[in-house]
Amino acid sequence: MAGEQKAKAKTEQAKGKAKETIGRAVGNERMEAEGRAEQSKGDARQAKEKTKDVFKH
Repeated sequence: MAGEQKAKAKTEQAKGKAKETIGRAVGNERMEAEGRAEQSKGDARQAKEKTKDVFKH
């Protein structure tokens, strides 16, 4: 389960980065903001999983 969540976090971060880059390239501020939000969501998920790993060991 933890590995699945870590992979999901990485996927969210990558999708968010791509969305932000595309939004910036085409001048779409909404898409750029959505990309940043998605990256933040991935960052939060990754932090949560790292915290769980610390307490697991």
